Amino acid sequence: MSLRSILAGAAAGAAGTTALNAVSYLDVAVRARPASSTPEDTVEKLAEKVHVQIPGEGEDRDNRLAGLGPLSGIVTGVGIGTLLGLARGLGWRPSPAVGAVVATVVVLIGANGPMTALGITDPREWNLDAWLSDVVPHVAYGVVTAATLDGLD
Repeated sequence: MSLRSILAGAAAGAAGTTALNAVSYLDVAVRARPASSTPEDTVEKLAEKVHVQIPGEGEDRDNRLAGLGPLSGIVTGVGIGTLLGLARGLGWRPSPAVGAVVATVVVLIGANGPMTALGITDPREWNLDAWLSDVVPHVAYGVVTAATLDGLD
């Protein structure tokens, strides 16, 4: 394991996060659907659980949540990439397809797990459209993250 593998993982996670965001915002633009509020809702609920105040009131507080929600997604994506880089540094060398599937599954759990645990959403109640809106960007994350890790070797 080396610092290089950890940094490569972080870079791959950042690339994957960029792909995820691009696919998500393209979907918003093409279908004229609203952006999800679940990241902001998750930050707000998590802050309540750990007894941390989000500063401000009204619009100021709402604007902070609007920034913190997407930032939490960036932290998740880069963090998972970092873990995948660490795994590569320890010798895990999956095929590109397996790497993409693993990265996709891990980021789906990392993103949706906290939201589900906090009661923000329940994937068992999602319709096909909701599943596609969630899974397709996460697949983009998995493919780009795995390809970036492979390319940085």
